[in-house]
Amino acid sequence: MSLTTNRQPPGAGRPQTLAEKILSRKAGRPVFPGELVVVEVDHAMTIDSIVPTVIARLEYLGKDPFDPRRVSLVFDHVAPPANVNVANAQKQGREWARRTGVNFFEVGRGVCHQVLVEEGIAKPGMLIVGSDSHSTTYGALAAFGTGMGATDIALAIATGKTWLKVPESVKVVMRGRPRPGVFAKDAALEMVGRLGADGATYMAVEIHLEDGAEEAFGLSERMTLANLTMEAGAKAGLVVPSGEILERYPVPEWLYPDPNARYAKTLEIDLTELTPRLSVPFYVDNVHPAAAFAGTEVDFVFIGTCTNGRIEDLRAAAEVLKGKRIADGVRMLVVPASSEVLKQAMEEGVLQTLIEAGATIGTPGCGPCMGRHMGVAADGERVVSTANRNFRGRMGSASAEVYLASPRTAALAALTGRIPGEEENP
Repeated sequence: MSLTTNRQPPGAGRPQTLAEKILSRKAGRPVFPGELVVVEVDHAMTIDSIVPTVIARLEYLGKDPFDPRRVSLVFDHVAPPANVNVANAQKQGREWARRTGVNFFEVGRGVCHQVLVEEGIAKPGMLIVGSDSHSTTYGALAAFGTGMGATDIALAIATGKTWLKVPESVKVVMRGRPRPGVFAKDAALEMVGRLGADGATYMAVEIHLEDGAEEAFGLSERMTLANLTMEAGAKAGLVVPSGEILERYPVPEWLYPDPNARYAKTLEIDLTELTPRLSVPFYVDNVHPAAAFAGTEVDFVFIGTCTNGRIEDLRAAAEVLKGKRIADGVRMLVVPASSEVLKQAMEEGVLQTLIEAGATIGTPGCGPCMGRHMGVAADGERVVSTANRNFRGRMGSASAEVYLASPRTAALAALTGRIPGEEENP
């Protein structure tokens, strides 16, 4: 189907982007870039490492949640707790959730963004604010998801509203079906590399999938794309509804960008020509063909996170490792994005394949993504990770090197003990 139609919300003036249409609905009037607006929030989410500050802000205001059904607390970032301070913070969060009746997801349920999608909380056309920067992930469903600090989240919880500046939009068009061995993570890294770390600062990145890409990239892949828009500085990342999204969700008729909508810039990516990509230390936008670093020895491989911990990602790794063992001297940690992913991986035999190959399985959640627990990197180690950041100290030691890659590339690195060349296909 066409990704840009004449459908638009009543009262809209000049042609609008997807972000402008969603914020117009929430503001109750047509809005355009640069305007400061107060908008209705459909859902507010907070996490274990932030909730004590959110609670303190609410206590200062003397407020409880405006509507507990529109608030979620997810324990995922340091879960299970790694020390007494974290354990006490989680205890405080449990008590608050019990008292107020907000949606609460315990240790082991999974990463906040994965959980809100699985639970059916996130829906197309929503405005979702979260106390995690990768709340852009909800854009996979064409929801305006954005990260905010503890004070703003507390105000959204207390009032059901927030304020923001309507962002300009960047249009990213991805065309064609990717060749075998190339995944959404490769496309997302290519996008960030070409936009640059500040190429979409406080903008909405609007992703159009065309000429086969709309069928090649389902919900899981779109979550990866929307997630990584944050690494180009985006306020939100929105994938125009098509393919699997239309099959799984009731998408409102107005939830499409208008023809001739105004964009700050446009980027086009030919997926048929794309090869596996690698984000090289110490910046996410330092993106190169993986083959350019072929042969680089690695110590640690991590597969998981809100970027690439879904069943499709674990399957891709298991396909590489089935009947084989990871290289001597390499350790491999796999952390499913949620308990549902873990259960499905067990039922399909994916988990057994990974364990037999030598992988260690972690509690569903964020794992060592931000270097606070569950297998941080030591001095001088090289890590191939399916996460979203590779800054100095991100996964532990400041001297460790983190290379971001797709689950397949990561699994190949675990199998051979080095970054694979483009031709490798065991």
